[in-house]
Amino acid sequence: MRYLLVEDDSSLEDTERVALLARCVDVEGLYVAPVPPPREVVTLRGCPSDSRLAALATRPAAEGRLLGDLVVDVLDADDRTSPTDVELVDVSVITHSPTPSDPDRIDLVLGAGVANTMDRALAVPEAPTSYRFEIRSARRRSDEPLGTCLEARGLYPQRPPRTNPIHLIGCEPTDALLERLKDPHPRPWECVWLVALDRNGRVMYYYGVDVDIADVRPSVVGSSLLDLTLADRRDDRPPLEARAIHETWYDGEPSRPNLWAPLTTRGRYAWLRLTTSGPYGPGIGRSGGEYHLDGRFATDVPGLHLAIGEAVLGPGRELGGDLFWLRDRLGGGPAVVPPFTLIWRDSDIARRAFADQAVGCGASSSYFDRVLEILDERGVTVVLD
Repeated sequence: MRYLLVEDDSSLEDTERVALLARCVDVEGLYVAPVPPPREVVTLRGCPSDSRLAALATRPAAEGRLLGDLVVDVLDADDRTSPTDVELVDVSVITHSPTPSDPDRIDLVLGAGVANTMDRALAVPEAPTSYRFEIRSARRRSDEPLGTCLEARGLYPQRPPRTNPIHLIGCEPTDALLERLKDPHPRPWECVWLVALDRNGRVMYYYGVDVDIADVRPSVVGSSLLDLTLADRRDDRPPLEARAIHETWYDGEPSRPNLWAPLTTRGRYAWLRLTTSGPYGPGIGRSGGEYHLDGRFATDVPGLHLAIGEAVLGPGRELGGDLFWLRDRLGGGPAVVPPFTLIWRDSDIARRAFADQAVGCGASSSYFDRVLEILDERGVTVVLD
């Protein structure tokens, strides 16, 4: 059995401490191709005329009407960020005009793919009176905002929910699941996870699923088993290329470096999700020594962190998958802890790749620069080669 269906997320690393619902031979429909967000008309009212956003949106047509990808942060009256933000993908300017009630502001009408991170029913109103909006570049979202607006419309369009059925093949249900299937009015499901195991029974990864069982039938792989179809509505599925990645890891952790190098950024994130920090805990780590980082493929965020993890801990290992966890791992716990020396080969590749991805308020601080700062703060001597 390659998959487990479990309820409750109290301890996903210890499958004996969760409520087991079923063991499954295989899963179909888990991996999906990314779907571009539907295009909508978005109106940003009351944008300051002297903002960078206004300057970009009112450029002459010869300079282009495309603004790239933007992020709209929703803030309340106390400037606290709402639990949701909205991504505007491939933004184009349709028109702009002065705000009727304020000559120092303009209204922008944009066309964009709209991807919000919260269900429409829980989102802020379309015409809020106590919210304001900050607009940032998606690639430089930690910088100062490009601009603000007093009102935004079209951020939360009502759309029918999309379903991406997941087929659980060859399920061996537990009594707990069978009772739920028989109950015409079952209690609501708690957190339910689909857990993938490798050949040795180790947890490789897990995904949250909506347990809306659309179909139950005898299995195609054995009459004593069941095939279940879940009408899952989540949009955080692994990409199609993750299937081949998971098959590679099914036989065990990789033994050679850079197997992830040919992958796209989405594929690299899928690979990074499978990595672990290895043995972890007080007294495990050793310091000192010299480690060599192969920088040829550190061209995006997951690639950079995969390269660091492999250089220090070996293939299949991670030393943090983002800036927060990089700092955390370097604080102690893994098998290697500072101080040590990291020789970064071909470092100019990463420097160029991250040149326009600023982090923090300083426009000169790229993601690459911030990684170097964290390494230095934690006592790692970095030699750029």
